[in-house]
Amino acid sequence: MTISASEIPPAPRQPVRDRFLAALDIGGTKVAGAVLDPHGSLLYRAERRTPEAGSAAEVFGAVREVLEELAAVPEWRRVEALGIASAGPVDIARGRVSPVNVPGWRDFALVEEVRAVPEADGLPLALCGDAVAMTAAEHWIGAARGCRDALCMVVSTGVGAGLVLDGVVRNGPTGNAGHLGHISVDLLGETCVCGSRGCVEQLASGTSLTRRALRNGWRPAGPADGAALAADARAGDPVALAAFDTAARALAAAIAGVATLVEIEMAVIGGGVAEAHDVLFPPLRAHLATYAVLPFAAGVRIERAALRADAGLVGAAFLAADRRPTGAR
Repeated sequence: MTISASEIPPAPRQPVRDRFLAALDIGGTKVAGAVLDPHGSLLYRAERRTPEAGSAAEVFGAVREVLEELAAVPEWRRVEALGIASAGPVDIARGRVSPVNVPGWRDFALVEEVRAVPEADGLPLALCGDAVAMTAAEHWIGAARGCRDALCMVVSTGVGAGLVLDGVVRNGPTGNAGHLGHISVDLLGETCVCGSRGCVEQLASGTSLTRRALRNGWRPAGPADGAALAADARAGDPVALAAFDTAARALAAAIAGVATLVEIEMAVIGGGVAEAHDVLFPPLRAHLATYAVLPFAAGVRIERAALRADAGLVGAAFLAADRRPTGAR
């Protein structure tokens, strides 16, 4: 059984004895999996790196290894459903994914392949975009809890987003509503991997941050990664600070556009880049004030995701729960 596009459930109302859920969160950098209790707390977690430039089979091999590791824990026998969050675009109606940052998967039949893994045999499956999963989790038990209208963004290897409108997570008919990472904010910008120009992801993702900094003369003492770039920005390195400022400007333009379109009250930022919130959020808030100037769009709060790296897993698990929200569309 596969849960359809419209079936985003609310958080379980009451814990059920011995009831567990499982989740996968698949992105361009890692494949994570977890067994969770009814409250959304992770009991076990497994993780593998996503094979860089791997074939479809190699990438799915990492997924299979995660499932096999989780299936070895005693609680797996009482898992009632498995949620699958994937980088997008996704097609939840068809159970297929084409993640921009996973080139080996194009129109990949992810739900069908997971269903064929013996450890997942017979489990109800629910597919969603990773940003929609993060949005669901943050809305139910995280930073956007109780918020009527919000944007939740994953800023990591890629950039994704989901929307809470009128108190309901809106994922759209294919599961890609709010796919903000591939909206252009620089009309004359460089060509993005998606084929467009000047996308938010191209300017704000972790990989673009380090690539731009290296191109502009950044010389890290160790590995050239996001953590090193953030450390150098904290130390006042002008190239590192400029890289974060560019990312902040792109995110601010995107958030302002959403605020103008649908009047959100909050933007929650998660993902690996948000770990450097101390160097990202100050310029982000400053730039947002210059882009979102109309009275109904101004004043959007910027908050850090409360569930951090677990948000996608928690949201996917809740999506897999056998409950439906009132008014979901």
